[in-house]
Amino acid sequence: MTAKKDATAARSAPRAGDVAESAAGSDPRIARLTSVRAELAANGLDAILVSSPANIRYLSGFSGSSALLVVSLDRAVLITDFRYRTQARAEVDGAAEVEIEGTSLWTRLWAVVPRLPGVSRLAFESPHLRHVDYQRLMDGGSRWQWRPTTGIVEALRQRKDPGELVQIRRAVAIAEQALEATVPEIRSGLTELEVGGILERSLRECGSEAFPFETIVASGERSALPHAHCSARKLRPGDLLIVDFGATAGGYCSDITRTFVVGAASAEQREAYEAVREANATAAAGLRAGMRGREADALARDHLERCGFGAEFGHSLGHGIGLEVHEAPRLAMTAEAPLPPGSVVTVEPGIYREGWGGIRIEDDVLVGPEGPVVLTSFPRELVELRVG
Repeated sequence: MTAKKDATAARSAPRAGDVAESAAGSDPRIARLTSVRAELAANGLDAILVSSPANIRYLSGFSGSSALLVVSLDRAVLITDFRYRTQARAEVDGAAEVEIEGTSLWTRLWAVVPRLPGVSRLAFESPHLRHVDYQRLMDGGSRWQWRPTTGIVEALRQRKDPGELVQIRRAVAIAEQALEATVPEIRSGLTELEVGGILERSLRECGSEAFPFETIVASGERSALPHAHCSARKLRPGDLLIVDFGATAGGYCSDITRTFVVGAASAEQREAYEAVREANATAAAGLRAGMRGREADALARDHLERCGFGAEFGHSLGHGIGLEVHEAPRLAMTAEAPLPPGSVVTVEPGIYREGWGGIRIEDDVLVGPEGPVVLTSFPRELVELRVG
């Protein structure tokens, strides 16, 4: 959070450390709102304007695409439009008041804020507020003091509660069922786009609500592109094939990558694949709550360097997953923040060699209080796909 503490603030709210105890067994949204209020009070703020859709859903339950959420020290008000009138009232269900606006959400915001007693200093989420909307704050809300903040809600979202873990496990299971159904259909002669289509159809058939990110199917020399788009390139014997995809359940994401070979694998492909597989296993087994993100990254990176592939692992080891497929914490060489207990992260070491291809193996791992729990179970042994 970037807002500085105001030593003169006379407001009071529950301490963050008291949240879990006071909200045990209750609606998790109430505990989350209580934690936000504790952070606001500690920083001399009266309220926060939440504009990130994921943060709005986390705090209120609302899953629509158009909303603003105002959280003060004693109230929460969700503002949305007519399209979501029925949905908002059903999803929010007591976690916040619901205001329906027929024209502009910002018009209703200027009607809501004056009704919140004692509110003069408000935070806004600077990473999520468009410049045009910032101008609206400065123009229409000039009677209030607006302060930029970062990470107030995101810090809470790192630690998954039991209900969130249920949904993430569902998203993992759906993704793995879809991949299991897809692999027998893959053969040389299909295009990357066709393979992606088969997989995405299977994801829907297995129950995925959405695709949390653009499915990656990259073959041959294109597999050296870590974030390749599916193309019209046809799979050929001898190709490495990277498939990176996810599922969504209850709004929560999974993110899985497996690498295959079309036909018989060469000795060079097997050597590189085994190095990545061992790096994945070493990192997944070594994750601990409290270790820094750079220390987690080093678990895999050091292994690949010992195997002679360090220069070909050019991205970070992983990231948090939840309501968004990329969220805190980060597992990267520059990440100093510790991994919180209860966070769910990806472990995805890879090797990428221009003109040759790439290999990546990615699992979703719960950083449990007593050690890591690997949520993905799809086999990590090298699979040779059929030719023709």
